[in-house]
Amino acid sequence: MIKKAIFGGTFDPIHNGHLHIAYEALYKLDLDKVIFVPSSNPPHKLDENITEVNLRYEMVKMAVSQEKSFCVSDYEIKNDNLSYTYKTLEYFNELEKDTKWYFITGVDCLMDIEGWKNYEQVLKLCNFVTFNRPGYLIDDIKRKKYELEKKYDSNIIFLDIPLLDISSTNIRKLIQMDRNVSYLLPCNVYNMIKKLGLYKNK
Repeated sequence: MIKKAIFGGTFDPIHNGHLHIAYEALYKLDLDKVIFVPSSNPPHKLDENITEVNLRYEMVKMAVSQEKSFCVSDYEIKNDNLSYTYKTLEYFNELEKDTKWYFITGVDCLMDIEGWKNYEQVLKLCNFVTFNRPGYLIDDIKRKKYELEKKYDSNIIFLDIPLLDISSTNIRKLIQMDRNVSYLLPCNVYNMIKKLGLYKNK
């Protein structure tokens, strides 16, 4: 069976930490493809000043262009409505009915998933894959994983991978401070940000 993962996020901007997670998932889960899905209107970030969606899409497209097992989907950016994970999963499950779908996201989302819209549907439509972030204890993650699997009869995979403490938020702050961020980003993404002067006033 074909195995594909959806890696959703605002990717504002996409950085080497995102690619590190995607590669780890690709190899550890023996995936055929990782599909990056930039969100258009994430409901949990409505009050934030997010970079225009087509620019974020182009940065992701550049970042994954050299890896044949990675691709980017414009499904959410073509949708003017709020970007809900359950809708995205429904779309991809309908598009490829014989594919085994995974969904990759950070452990902060695992901890808060019962606050997501139609979260039970999310857990039914995919193998939920989570990775650690700074500030979370492994024992707490495993306890939450067990509770959710038992409660919702779901399959949750914890990717125990080395932490790269890189965040889009911190990259934006560093750019505002006129600091060098080239080592945190794919080269072509860094060049695009520099050329367009992105994040200077965010």
